Amino acid sequence: MFFGGPTYTLIHVLISLAGILSGLIVMFGLLGGKRLGGWTGVFLATTAATSVTGFGFPFHKLLPSHVVGILSLVVLAVAIYSLYSRNLAGGWRTTYVICAAVALYFNVFVAVIQAFQKVPTLHVLAPTQSEAPFKLAQLAVLALFVLLGARAAIRFRAPVLAV
Repeated sequence: MFFGGPTYTLIHVLISLAGILSGLIVMFGLLGGKRLGGWTGVFLATTAATSVTGFGFPFHKLLPSHVVGILSLVVLAVAIYSLYSRNLAGGWRTTYVICAAVALYFNVFVAVIQAFQKVPTLHVLAPTQSEAPFKLAQLAVLALFVLLGARAAIRFRAPVLAV
């Protein structure tokens, strides 16, 4: 079933922005060694909703956006499992951080694509999204998330138990 339409698009965009905003809050929490439970729930739910609602737009063939949506849902499933089923025990703690960072990256990756398609100033710079400004923007986003994810994985360590 396809929904499309301006209202559906607005809802999808608002959910996506909520996913990005809550994801950034969660990421900065992880960088500070904090879990931020409520924000984490919002991030995981809105990011999953972003991917799911992305499939509600009309399409006739599998598109790159669908592949990103599928990958995002897989990464989110592992993050949710790591957090809620494995309780961040052992290596699941690092797995969670990496999956959360990748899920947030996917949201920002798509937001950059949308920005270059919809914002006139950006669209002029890269009308086909094969031009240098687009590639540099995506490379900068990737580098930022590799750095953030690696630092968060290092800083979000298991608490040391007193003996």
